[in-house]
Amino acid sequence: MDATMELDELKQAWQVLGRQLERQELLQWHLLRERKLEGVRHSLRSLTWGQVLQALLGIGLIALGVACWTRNTAVPGMFWAGVLVHGFGVAHAALAGITLGLAGTIDYSAPVVRIQKQMARLQCFYAFNSNVCGAPWMVMWLPVTVAFAGLGAVDPAAGTPPWIWWSLAVSALGLVAMYAWNWRVRRRRTARRDGRGFDESSAIRRGRALLDELAELERD
Repeated sequence: MDATMELDELKQAWQVLGRQLERQELLQWHLLRERKLEGVRHSLRSLTWGQVLQALLGIGLIALGVACWTRNTAVPGMFWAGVLVHGFGVAHAALAGITLGLAGTIDYSAPVVRIQKQMARLQCFYAFNSNVCGAPWMVMWLPVTVAFAGLGAVDPAAGTPPWIWWSLAVSALGLVAMYAWNWRVRRRRTARRDGRGFDESSAIRRGRALLDELAELERD
């Protein structure tokens, strides 16, 4: 009788110990998950601030472009330079807003696989944003310079100065050459299965690496 009771008590003790170990492991897993996800949040903060600055730059470009084309409706070169800068500013503000929205709606309480998909979508849109608003600055500074020049007094009777037409022509050719080069680079990168490039955010890359580590631990 006593032996049976001791055996039952031993089984109960093992069961209690087993439940305690399970709770301890679960608690450690939750702590590890929260630490990794906090690292993801931290990695995206620099991206967030960068997009806020991009939106502010876009607002400034809109103001500059509008000020230029409304003052120079009779001077075609400056008018179109102002319109181009205006549109460039709208793209900056709009794409920055969408990028911020994608970053802000990541559900960190969701399963890791879903968070990874949300991060992949953010990276994809960031690459588009970078191609539209980042890379073109190699040539878009020319129309911006023309737009600043358009804020001064311009004689409509004198027509558009030749240097403005040259600036706009160089900008157009530069954009075509840049996007052609980017398309070629992307094809090569796809062929060798290399996903890294100038349009990849280091902040997103760090966040995705942390999520990959977390997913690997989940599988283990």
